[in-house]
Amino acid sequence: MKTVPLVVVMGVSGCGKSTVGKLLARQLQAEFLEGDDLHPPRNIERMAAGIPLTDNDRRDWLLQIAEQIADARAGRHGLVVSCSALKRSYRDMLRTAASQLGFVHLHASREELQARLAARPDHFMPGSLLDSQLQTLEPPQPDERALQIDATLPAADIAKQAAAWLALPYPSPRKR
Repeated sequence: MKTVPLVVVMGVSGCGKSTVGKLLARQLQAEFLEGDDLHPPRNIERMAAGIPLTDNDRRDWLLQIAEQIADARAGRHGLVVSCSALKRSYRDMLRTAASQLGFVHLHASREELQARLAARPDHFMPGSLLDSQLQTLEPPQPDERALQIDATLPAADIAKQAAAWLALPYPSPRKR
C-alpha cells in the first residue's frame, strides 16, 4: 500500500515555509495548508503588536493543525502544512496525528531572515519577533523524521530535495 505524504515545512518567520510548502505540495500532488490561516484572531493581534506567543497561545492552533493532519491521514490524501513548529513539544503534538509525519526545517542566518521580513511589510508578523522565534527554536533532533535545508537555496530546489527525501522509506516507529 502506497503511503501518502504528510509533511510540515517548518522554521522561523521569513524562512520561506509558505513558498516552499506550496511548491512541494504541487510536486507531491498533495493539498497545501497555510498554518497561519488557522491562528485565532487573538494570536494574530498579539503577533501584529509585537507580542511573542506563549505555549498556551499556540496550543489550540497546533491542535487544529494536528486535526487537519489526522483528517488527511484518515482520508489517505497527501498534505503539506506550513507551520513554524519551533519546539520539539509542538512537533510531538503534531506527530500524534500521524506517526509518519515528516518535517522539512528551513534555516538561514538571522541577517538573511531579517532582510526577508523587512521585504514583506504587509505580513502580520513583524521583524521585531524574529529574535524571540530564534530563541524559541529547538531544531529537530536525529530521532525526529526531519530534513534540514538551507533556506537560501532556490525554493524549487528545496522542494525537489524535500520530495526526494520524502520518497525514501521511513521505518515504522518502534514499540517500547
